[in-house]
Amino acid sequence: MAQAGAAHAAIIANAIKASGTVVSVSPEDFDRILSKSEKPLVITATGGFIRTNFQYLTSYKGFAFFTKTPAPVTFSPRVEVIEAAKIWIPG
Repeated sequence: MAQAGAAHAAIIANAIKASGTVVSVSPEDFDRILSKSEKPLVITATGGFIRTNFQYLTSYKGFAFFTKTPAPVTFSPRVEVIEAAKIWIPG
């Protein structure tokens, strides 16, 4: 039984390591990060239990930046957008 618990803990630890560093930022800071990228890519999803929220994820200089908003964001045509079923951020 203890071995199963240790194995489960190792799986969770490895999943967290694989996910890397995710930085939560304000929508305004997220927009500033996108403006610094030459060819930005944004992953989008919707979430929320009581109220729908709109979630956005992008990468910049080796970090993943995440934000969520109560209303959808419209990006400039230079931003490549990919819709995902879900964005999971380790807590």
